Amino acid sequence: MMTLSKSVMAVILGGGAGTRLYPLTASRSKPAVPIAGKYRLVDIPISNCINSNINRMFVLTQFNSASLNKHIKNTYHFSAFSTGFVDILAAEQTPDNAGWFQGTADAVRQSLRHISNLEFEYILILSGDQLYQMDFSEMMEAHTSSGADISIATIPVVARDASEFGILKANKENIITSFTEKPKASILDEWVSDTGEEMKRQGRVFLASMGIYIFNRQTLYKLLKEEYPEATDFGKEIIPNSISNYKVTSYQYEGYWTDIGNIYSFYEANLELTQEIPAFNLFDNTKTVYTRARMLPPAKISGTTLERTIIAEGSIINASRIEKSVVGIRARIGHGTTVVDAYIMGNDYYETLEVMAENVAKGIPKIGIGERCYIKNAIIDKNCRIGNDVRINGGEHLTNTDHALYTVKDGIVVVKKGAILHDGFVV
Repeated sequence: MMTLSKSVMAVILGGGAGTRLYPLTASRSKPAVPIAGKYRLVDIPISNCINSNINRMFVLTQFNSASLNKHIKNTYHFSAFSTGFVDILAAEQTPDNAGWFQGTADAVRQSLRHISNLEFEYILILSGDQLYQMDFSEMMEAHTSSGADISIATIPVVARDASEFGILKANKENIITSFTEKPKASILDEWVSDTGEEMKRQGRVFLASMGIYIFNRQTLYKLLKEEYPEATDFGKEIIPNSISNYKVTSYQYEGYWTDIGNIYSFYEANLELTQEIPAFNLFDNTKTVYTRARMLPPAKISGTTLERTIIAEGSIINASRIEKSVVGIRARIGHGTTVVDAYIMGNDYYETLEVMAENVAKGIPKIGIGERCYIKNAIIDKNCRIGNDVRINGGEHLTNTDHALYTVKDGIVVVKKGAILHDGFVV
C-alpha cells in the first residue's frame, strides 16, 4: 500500500462567486457556508482527506475569502513532527498573469508555481461544495493498479438528474470512452451505462462526474502547460480533450453524495441530517468530520418539545416546539416559538445582559429568535435579530423575490446574515 501522505497532494477548489447560493454567499465564499449547525462546507473535503491519510492540502480561493481563510487558519493545525498542512492559495496578480482565476483548470494552473515546490506523484482535485464521505485511498488504489493517467470519481444517477452533470461512458475495464457536458433529455438513451445490478434496479444508469479527479503529476503539467495552456475548465475542456490521448478511468462510487449547488439542495441536505439514520452519518467514528474546536457550553433546553432535531453546542432554547430542524451554535430561541423544517445557523457571539437591555430600550431585538414566533421552511443565516411575534411561513405559495432582509427561492425563505426583523414582521 502506498503512503498517501507522501505521494498525494490534494487541491480543494474554492469555487466561483456562488451566485446560486445567494444570499448565503453575499459575504462569504461557498466553502465557508455553515452546514449542519457547526461545520463549514470546506470541512467535508478536508475531513475526507484526513480520514484517507492525505494530509497535504491547498485550498484555492478567490471570492469573499476572508471568513474561509479565518476558519482554516483557526482550525487545521498539524503536529510540528508532521508534514501535514492546509494552506490557502488566493488568486494573485503576478508579472506574467494579471487576471483572476478563470475556471477550475486555470485556478490549478496559476497555483502550480506554489505546488511544484513540493514532492508528490499524484494530485487529487476536489470541490469545496459537496457533501459526502469517501475513502480516497480506495480510489487511489484503483488509479495506480489500473495504470491510469487520470481517474474521475463517478456516481450513477437517474435520468432526471443526468442533465445537470457531465455524463460519461466507460468500457468493461472502466476506461472512459466518451464524455458529454449536461446532455439534453432527448439524447440520454445514448448515454446509458452498465452501472451494476443494484444501481440498475434504482434506475441509476447514467455515470455522472463528481468533479473529483486524480492526475499523475506529469500528466497534469503536460495538459495545463503544454497541450491546453488556454483551457480554463476541467469538466468542459481538459477532461473531454484527454479521453482520446490518455488513459482516463472511471472510479464508480455508490455512497451518499450531493452537490450543494443551490439553496434548495443546501436546505434539503441539512434537513436530511435530522432523519433517524441519515445517509450522511455524522456519528461514524471512522469518518469524523473535523471543524474548529470551540470552547462552548453545552446546549440548554427548557420546556421544548423536540422532534427529529439537531442542536449544536452553546444554544439556549426555550421554544415550545422544534421539529425536523437544525439549530446551530449559540442559537437563542425564545418562549412560545415554533420552528418547523428550518435551518437556524446560530450566532458568532453572545450578547451580555447589559447589551441586551440597551438594545431592547432602543427597540432593537436581542440576537437570536424572540418569543411566540412561527418559522417554517426557512434558513435563518447567522447573527440575525428576530423580534417577538414574527411569522415566517415559507412554501410554494411564495414567489421568488429578493428583499433587503430576506430572499425567497423555491419556497424557502432565507433571512440574510445579520438581518433585523422587528416585532410582528411577517413573510
